[in-house]
Amino acid sequence: MKTPQHFGLIYFTLAIAQIIIGNCFHLSAYVTLSILPVMVLCIPLNVGTIAAMLIAFATGLAADASCEGLAGLNALALVPVAFIRKPLIRLVFGEELIERKQQFSIRKFGWTKTSAAILAVQSIFLIIYIIADGAGARPFWFNASRFGASLAAGWLLSLAVAAVIVPDDKK
Repeated sequence: MKTPQHFGLIYFTLAIAQIIIGNCFHLSAYVTLSILPVMVLCIPLNVGTIAAMLIAFATGLAADASCEGLAGLNALALVPVAFIRKPLIRLVFGEELIERKQQFSIRKFGWTKTSAAILAVQSIFLIIYIIADGAGARPFWFNASRFGASLAAGWLLSLAVAAVIVPDDKK
């Protein structure tokens, strides 16, 4: 028997988890943990780009208001992720998924394709986030180290989130 999955409830719960991560798990100056990009990537495909951008903006502002020091930093970095969500899914998973408005799953497409999509959205998010956070005041090697450490940690955490938020089809 298949239980229905309520995406909105899971998304809201993961947004609260991101707020807890932002408040309680500040590992170092080199690591920025964020599950927000994979949450936006996993928004159902029947949601349009504009609506996804508004959801990303609201989620980013909620995270900024609750745990981050700079207001608007997560929102600034998250909106471009929502903007490229459908083209990225089309590129990584194929046109058929977009046409049928299906959701991708790790079981159906494998860890490799799912990891590629997660790494792409994490990279876009982190590049914008780190550049906006540093505002040219930090040296390149600090920002590069921060990007690498944050990408590695965020990728592992995002794989776990993708397994939770995306329905696992047996197709």
